[in-house]
Amino acid sequence: MKKKYYTWQDVESAADTIIAQMCKDRWCPDYIVGITRGGLCLATLLSHKLNVRMETLKVKLRDATEDESCETNCWMSEDAFGYVDLVEQETLKCRWDLHKRKNILVVDDINDTGVTFEWIKNDWQGSCLPKEESAWNSIWNNNVRFAVMTENTSSQFEHVRYYWNEVNKAEEDVWLVYPYE
Repeated sequence: MKKKYYTWQDVESAADTIIAQMCKDRWCPDYIVGITRGGLCLATLLSHKLNVRMETLKVKLRDATEDESCETNCWMSEDAFGYVDLVEQETLKCRWDLHKRKNILVVDDINDTGVTFEWIKNDWQGSCLPKEESAWNSIWNNNVRFAVMTENTSSQFEHVRYYWNEVNKAEEDVWLVYPYE
């Protein structure tokens, strides 16, 4: 199997490229969510360069043992949706407030198969409102965006908005080695 090695300079370049892409879109996150472990280095760099706070989210679907589970963070889902508590719902006559919605950038090192990001999307949609809530359609790619260093163009998850480089693992079997591995 072919291996492709990345350097720390590549990680820096990825952060700068992603920031430039966000600037072009005139979009900035209220906070960044780094996926443990692979997304933390890039998320930290983006956090420092943008002066935006960073949170972490543990999503371990590959190589997980029985006692390991993914972290669910309903409060992030509520931030993205602009969820209002029951008292406010009576006043607003609605479950959300557009002005309370937060822009959230979810960061990982690679969108390989798309399973991690799809898990987050399903978890967040199911944690504060029913998945079928039509308002969620406006959340993905508006308030919640995804960024990676490497985008696998053969991934099943098609919502990655920002990335530094791409590979097509369906055409070329390559193992990516990041400097922190």
